Amino acid sequence: MNRIAYALILLASIASISEEEDWYPSKYGADDTLGAINNLSAEGVVKAAQLVKIGKTYPLGVLTGRETPAYGARTFSLTVLQGGDGTGTAFGTNRATGNDDLIFTWIGIGSQIDGLGHMGIDHVYYNGFKAEDIVAPTGLKELSTDKLPPIVTRGVLLDMTRYFETSMLEEGTAYNSKEIQEQEEAQGIEIGKGDVVLFYTGWINLQGEDNERMMSSAPGLGMDGAQYLAGKEVVAIGSDTWGLEVVPAENPTEVFPVHPYLLAKQGIYILENMDVRELAKDEGWEFMFVLGQPRFEGSVQAVINPVAIR
Repeated sequence: MNRIAYALILLASIASISEEEDWYPSKYGADDTLGAINNLSAEGVVKAAQLVKIGKTYPLGVLTGRETPAYGARTFSLTVLQGGDGTGTAFGTNRATGNDDLIFTWIGIGSQIDGLGHMGIDHVYYNGFKAEDIVAPTGLKELSTDKLPPIVTRGVLLDMTRYFETSMLEEGTAYNSKEIQEQEEAQGIEIGKGDVVLFYTGWINLQGEDNERMMSSAPGLGMDGAQYLAGKEVVAIGSDTWGLEVVPAENPTEVFPVHPYLLAKQGIYILENMDVRELAKDEGWEFMFVLGQPRFEGSVQAVINPVAIR
């Protein structure tokens, strides 16, 4: 190998290392743990509230139960218990009785938010936090979802079934900046800073009908589309699929590339299994988005039921 060829390889290697490391520290500050949530504001809440015209609410969470399709080995189990000695003994002269419930579950099941500690790059997470410093069996020491403030902002829904002129996108169908921008124009909306962006693909209709197909692949967001939305400084991106991004990935050598790009590099949250069917049916393209996630200490993700209000 001559010196020139060696020098070119060395420079390429250095550039590669630099490219891998230049995503931290975060633009929101070297100590930041919230990422794109910094784009929320009181002004944005007021503007979102002004979108409420008819007072209709839409629950965006799916039912979470034993039969809910889930990624990998994730499962859900709930047991109802009666108080007292276990036979439902009544208490006091007023004969009070009641029930309690006990849940054994993975948090990343059903409708969920992926926190910034969910996926990283080679064990490095958002803003350069290293797994060895923040991950413990009892919970995350940083980047946990219990630390997130309520997400109240403008929500935007893009109906990709209209763009592709089908009731349900096929597995492996990616939508990127071209498709997103053209659908924005078709629906007469423009994505802005601080928004939560949701996509409807029709894939959610497989739930309970063909869970195996639903969980084996999916249409979804491609890398170019993720970069486009990151440039818009959105807070979170979600869809009616189990993983938001297209599966299989556009590059067959990569596994879930959009997740670490959004979470680790951009600090943008991911919302999965969003039931936006009714919202799409009503052409609710923009709305007030409200999410108060459960505050389980140290949690990586959270089962959620956000609400769209029009």
